[in-house]
Amino acid sequence: MRSAGFLSERQRRLAWVGFLLAAFQAPAAAQLIDDASWLFAVVVSILVATVIVADDVHRRRPASE
Repeated sequence: MRSAGFLSERQRRLAWVGFLLAAFQAPAAAQLIDDASWLFAVVVSILVATVIVADDVHRRRPASE
């Protein structure tokens, strides 16, 4: 049996939605806005992606007996 990650299924789904929204918002903002505020969306996307990957790693570990 696989161990559960530290995110619940709902939190994981919301993390994916947040990642996709921020990832698509960054290039759109870069074209529409002259300053570098779009970089914040890139940083948020990277942070959320790191959490998703860490949860994946935690889920793929064998369950300790």
